[in-house]
Amino acid sequence: MKKRKVKYTDEPIGKIKVVDDFLPKPKDLVLREETAKITICLTKSSIDFFKNEAAKYHTHYQTMIRALIDQYASRYV
Repeated sequence: MKKRKVKYTDEPIGKIKVVDDFLPKPKDLVLREETAKITICLTKSSIDFFKNEAAKYHTHYQTMIRALIDQYASRYV
């Protein structure tokens, strides 16, 4: 497989709007708190992502998903 070389140009790219990145890094999702059980359906690709990240940090993927949702919700409270 041949690698393509990136060719950079000095052309204008138009109007740009920077959006703040408010989502946490996966390693910041490893916390413990009181919980309540629910049922949720997620895509397989999302679950695979969290399982892989959880394995890197020796934690449970459900804990990381819970922390992500908590941080998202706390931003709008």
